[in-house]
Amino acid sequence: MNDFSGALAFEPALRAFLLDEALPSAGIPAARFDEGLAAIIADLEPRRRALLAERRRLEAEIDEWHRTHPYDAEAYRSHLADIGYLRPEPPQVVPVTTAGVAEELRCAGPQLVVPVTNRRYALNAVNARWGSLYDALYGTDALRPAGPPAPWDRGRAAVVVAAVRELLDDVLPLAVGSHARARAYSVHGAELQVQLDDGTLTALRDPESFRGYRGDPRDPSLILLRRHDLHLELHIDRNGRLGGSDPAGVDDVRLESALSTIVDFEDSVAVVDGVDKADAYRVWLGLNRGDLRTTFVKDGRVVERALADDRTYRAPDGGVLVLPGRSHMLVRSVGIHMATDMVRADDAAIGESFLDVLITALCAVPRLRAAAAGGAAEPTGLTVVMPKLHGPDEVAFVVDLLARVERVLDLPERTLLLGLMDEERRTSANLPACIAAASSRIAFVNTGFLDRSGDEIHTSFEAGPVVRKTDLRSSTWMSAYERRNVAAALAAGMDRRAQIGKGMWAMPDRMNRMLAEKAAHPGSGATTAWVPSPTAATLHALHYLLIDPFAVHADLAGAGSPGLEELLSLALAPADAWTEDEIERELETNLQSILGYVVRWVDQGVGCSTVADLDGVGLMEDRATLRISSQHVANWLRHGVVDEDRVHEAMARMAALVDEQNAHDPGYRPMSPDLSGPAFRAAVELVATGATEPNGYTERVLHRHRREAKAAAATRGAHAGAAR
Repeated sequence: MNDFSGALAFEPALRAFLLDEALPSAGIPAARFDEGLAAIIADLEPRRRALLAERRRLEAEIDEWHRTHPYDAEAYRSHLADIGYLRPEPPQVVPVTTAGVAEELRCAGPQLVVPVTNRRYALNAVNARWGSLYDALYGTDALRPAGPPAPWDRGRAAVVVAAVRELLDDVLPLAVGSHARARAYSVHGAELQVQLDDGTLTALRDPESFRGYRGDPRDPSLILLRRHDLHLELHIDRNGRLGGSDPAGVDDVRLESALSTIVDFEDSVAVVDGVDKADAYRVWLGLNRGDLRTTFVKDGRVVERALADDRTYRAPDGGVLVLPGRSHMLVRSVGIHMATDMVRADDAAIGESFLDVLITALCAVPRLRAAAAGGAAEPTGLTVVMPKLHGPDEVAFVVDLLARVERVLDLPERTLLLGLMDEERRTSANLPACIAAASSRIAFVNTGFLDRSGDEIHTSFEAGPVVRKTDLRSSTWMSAYERRNVAAALAAGMDRRAQIGKGMWAMPDRMNRMLAEKAAHPGSGATTAWVPSPTAATLHALHYLLIDPFAVHADLAGAGSPGLEELLSLALAPADAWTEDEIERELETNLQSILGYVVRWVDQGVGCSTVADLDGVGLMEDRATLRISSQHVANWLRHGVVDEDRVHEAMARMAALVDEQNAHDPGYRPMSPDLSGPAFRAAVELVATGATEPNGYTERVLHRHRREAKAAAATRGAHAGAAR
């Protein structure tokens, strides 16, 4: 029985945000909000703690088994079933019945993930629904032109134009001839007409691909086309930089790019107190109200950025066609393992996910009500992405939390949908049961290689030394994991009902490699995959123009799913499997990654960074990458591949390297030579406690040291003010 009294204490900054901004925007009385939050805590906090206790029990049981048994696949699987780690699969497939899933999640196209704490990035991501293909190809290494582009390189531009004409021939071919021979595009009746260089008049091979235009039909300024689920715009301006020399006057080609964006409160942010949290919620509120703005200096001038408007065209039948100008927004909460004292109940910390789900839904109320008032038969709901869930009981817990929040905010039932991250080993091993637990609310299921790898290492920590990080991607479990995710989603009927996703491309400056490799995601049946920037979204959209994941689904029908034997296989090697040089390289790679990320998180409050690796290649790092790197070093320590002295010596060297790599940053505080600051100590602690920290998560260590760094910065600021 719970004897919670209902007494809540808010950090002042968070309380002020609620009273002055969020609650008035939603028209929700403060008393109702407080009573609702208190009831959620009273009813669900004991259950949350019990679920976390179950995680700890399972960890201990598995660790002890590995310490006392030689590995045998059949015995191992039997043990996992005996202790309740593996749950019986539903006797029959439970079909997904979710209503209100946004069209963008039922189509196929790229998805962005953006930290909510950066206003400029958040606006860029939501506005990344449309992007210039010319700019994306010209400004990156996508076509491998020699050297970086000059301010204007006509030869490079010609290569881009030629490549885009080839693409148009591939995805939107003409009945006769090639787009490279086009001299004019015009609209005649309901048909797009193309004049070629020899005077021939032709049309699209598929006339239905023509969706609309702007301007005079005889000389339009824009042609709208569609392939699969994505639109393309041909911008025609015979006075433009490119259009002036283009025979058909095409000055740009814009693609519908990031169909959806996850606005992230979790792995890509550094939010540790009420001030941080209030500012994060404020950005989310502005995105939902549509009034978020920011200014910044670019090329010596002040630029203001706001949310894009919808796009309007003349349809072939003469009517008006309107397409969204913004990416569809989802929101990612922290996981249920996180506790916070930003709000205290009876002077005790509470589950932070209670705050995130309730307050992000509160901030979305104006948008949700506007959608409901629009007259749609199925108003679009808000998809809450819940990370780091372990198995079907935790999924059911989140489903109950979503229902409780709906009642507090007087939202219709099942307005809040669930984005299920299949990124923890126990969830991927029990995925059909997890989907069944949320069958009326699930809007997507998405793999996450990095967190899944971190959990893989931690779950099998006592079994032996893990293979090198680069070898994890070719592990048997990894292939089974990716294929099982698609198979389970399709078996539950998610085809065109909900989104089936894949993970992030982590090299934002390697677009040529992304174009070569990321086609595998739609080719495997995934209807979305994550990309690190708006430019990457535009380039990844090319994969969905060329490959139809829904056609792949038809090919996968009846193909079956990899068995649990493959999924539960361990990626281990003997401690003497590597040369000393290989061990040193792996150790330095991991430690440099840890330090490069942690120093910005702790000292500067930056939760997602592009960190140069040992070879100077920029890699996008967040808490998922930190988890795998810290777990890897801790595992090798545990099994004697390296010892503490070697780790500490390498960490000191890597700290000096990271300092050198960040020397250009005026706000950077070097870790060397004293190695006593909170960032360096946090990195050391992450490795030292890797074996004992629950599930190998990094948040508790990071939060404690970030709070220390913030307090120290405030003290320095106060002293500087007094000196002045």
